Amino acid sequence: MELVDLYDENRVPLGLTAERYGKKAPGQYRTVVHVCVFDSAGRLLIQQRTPTKHVWPGRWDVSIGGGVDAGETSRQAAEREFREELGYPLDLTGVRPTVTVNFGAGFDDFFITIKDIPLEELTLQAEEVSQVRWVTLEELYALVDEGSFITYPKSFLAFLFDMRHTFGFPTK
Repeated sequence: MELVDLYDENRVPLGLTAERYGKKAPGQYRTVVHVCVFDSAGRLLIQQRTPTKHVWPGRWDVSIGGGVDAGETSRQAAEREFREELGYPLDLTGVRPTVTVNFGAGFDDFFITIKDIPLEELTLQAEEVSQVRWVTLEELYALVDEGSFITYPKSFLAFLFDMRHTFGFPTK
């Protein structure tokens, strides 16, 4: 049984835990993470989910995604999920989520990093990931158009590509 910490709508910890996919009371939310790894050529590492996945089976997704376990920070969960799903020790020390997207059940922290990872150095978790590849934004759009990629809005995918060098908005 996977437990998650619960938060209120302002992401203030409630001091409660619940089963990851269990029903939550109104006003209780959990946190999930996604990692978007870009290479120095500007391509995004994507993964294809296995056909046995409960949610979005067989679809392509960003580099990794997963739940934040009870007691974990988003960064710890992102590093753990990357190691579990792709068998690679990704160090996100000093990296904050580039963007947090609110969804019905909680908060989704997206981490962006640039790292040239040779695909042959990845060890795919058989029950989670079928294959991986690097794609340009145009190739990603083609996957979206053919219905092979999770249904993120194209504008959000473009935003992720745009933010890969920026890591935030100018404040002055």
